[in-house]
Amino acid sequence: MSVSAYPLQWPASRPRKAPAERRDGRFSIKRHNGRWMETKALSVAEALGRLQDELDRIGARYPVVSTNLVTRLDGLPRSGQAEPNDPGVALYFDLSGKPHCMPCDTYTKVAQNIAAIAAYIEATRAIERHGVSSVAEMFAGFTALPAPNARRAWRDVLGFQGVQLPTKAEIDAAWRDKAKKAHPDAGGSDALMAEVNQARADAIKEIG
Repeated sequence: MSVSAYPLQWPASRPRKAPAERRDGRFSIKRHNGRWMETKALSVAEALGRLQDELDRIGARYPVVSTNLVTRLDGLPRSGQAEPNDPGVALYFDLSGKPHCMPCDTYTKVAQNIAAIAAYIEATRAIERHGVSSVAEMFAGFTALPAPNARRAWRDVLGFQGVQLPTKAEIDAAWRDKAKKAHPDAGGSDALMAEVNQARADAIKEIG
């Protein structure tokens, strides 16, 4: 499954929630007597751990948690980041040989949206125990979703069409110029800023 963890790759078939429609989640981090009790804010790392536990229980393979949080080399979000303007999460994974995508942008924080997906999987497993249908059958609505839009080439994003391979200094200068307009504080968006950042990374990787 060719999906990147950063920036967010939202499935084209799923409408987005407007920022005003999102709400604070009530997910917590401490389990007591079988329930999650609200003790302190849920971190991304804790939400990812909860999600991985649920994915392991249903036998999901090749999971990718796509968000607007910059990732480390292992594909997981770096710690200490500010909350992105777009807190959406799209979980991609393989189940019974079929690609699935479970997106969520109901809540105002990335960790809460990750936890919501984990809670959905946990609830689905509970329903399966009644023997009416399998997890794979209940997840049928999340299969065969259209692939995210293809990423634009870094030359197109940074404006290097028709020129020879640029230097790192030229790439950085183009990135700064594009970032001034793409940044959310300048009238851009998280998605545009993520595209510019990714283009810079792709360009630097290509020039070696």
